[in-house]
Amino acid sequence: MMFKKIITAIFVMALISISGCANMNDVVRAKETGKEGVTKTYSVTSDQAWEIAKAVFRWEGSDTIEEHKNEGYMLTSSGLNGYSYGAVMGAWIKPINKSSTEVTVITKRRIQTDIFTTLTEETYHKRFAQAVEITKGGNPLPRVAP
Repeated sequence: MMFKKIITAIFVMALISISGCANMNDVVRAKETGKEGVTKTYSVTSDQAWEIAKAVFRWEGSDTIEEHKNEGYMLTSSGLNGYSYGAVMGAWIKPINKSSTEVTVITKRRIQTDIFTTLTEETYHKRFAQAVEITKGGNPLPRVAP
């Protein structure tokens, strides 16, 4: 009887893990529709914004960052941890002028039914603003989150 319950639970978990899984292409498509993500403008150059964007993803435990600098965006992901199946994420860096840059970030849970995620758009922008202050203070961005 107990064995049957364990097999059923494993089967249900397997179904959940393969259904509705988001990937990096979903993040790109979401940006193309213009209906998802959070955009904010920062008083930094586009080169500074690019470095800050990478630092924020690293601070928040991202995997390898796939950079598409000529197209103005980067993609990354975070893996499974104790409370989430992870997320896929992207940041778009768009210069407005020499000293202002628009930053759009989109995060998607790998499994849509996940209650928690490893990084939200709001947290990303909070960390980005923190990194802008560090940069404006003339300090290098730390390797780990301050």
